[in-house]
Amino acid sequence: MASAGTRIQLCGRLVAEIDGVRVDDALPGRQGRLLFGYLVAHRNRSTHRDALIDVLWPDAPPASPDATLRPLLSRLRQVMGEERLLGRGELQLVLPGDARVDVESANRAIHDAASAVAQERWHEAWLPARIAWSVTQREFMAGARGPWVEERRGELEELHLRSLECIAQAGIRLGGAELPAAEQAARALVKAAPYRESGYRHLMEALEAGANVAEALRVYDRVRCLLREELGVAPGQELVQVHQRLLARG
Repeated sequence: MASAGTRIQLCGRLVAEIDGVRVDDALPGRQGRLLFGYLVAHRNRSTHRDALIDVLWPDAPPASPDATLRPLLSRLRQVMGEERLLGRGELQLVLPGDARVDVESANRAIHDAASAVAQERWHEAWLPARIAWSVTQREFMAGARGPWVEERRGELEELHLRSLECIAQAGIRLGGAELPAAEQAARALVKAAPYRESGYRHLMEALEAGANVAEALRVYDRVRCLLREELGVAPGQELVQVHQRLLARG
């Protein structure tokens, strides 16, 4: 069967389709799903069994962790096939070269979007930015816990903020039907990262593009007060420049 039938979703509800066959419901319970998610997220390198034990039991490992791990790995091999999970002491998940893994797609998409924004190719930035946003708005490995899960969630949270920045920037420059989405992305960025000045700048620019200059000036006043009262600093130069431009328009 064509390898295009391999699709794995780690953000939101776990979905695993291997060579066109759904296998997520066959994974061995909560720990089996956690083990599968870890191996997918680290599929570009091998992982020692001891590291997998730490992943599955970060606080209190069972009396015989290796004996408890063994049936999980055995069941995972049954579900995916021996050729998909290689090794014994060092294990590595092997997927088709063009397998689609959502977190990997999001990383590629934000790279493409950011590159297009840097070159002011706004049409080319729009779709990949939306793809990255779509993936990262959902929680990574929902319900799971552990240091590696929290670390990856932090990385994806930053990627989510960058996707909102790219959507806002591209949407403002494209204008027209994309302008409401740009404003919405900027507002979401301000809410998610209230001390990130880029969100306020994009929101001011989106409101300016929509001929809402007075509201844009209010946004500047809000961030100015926030930075002064909470951090004792003034807005950065880029925010100040947008503010001065808005005043000149008035």
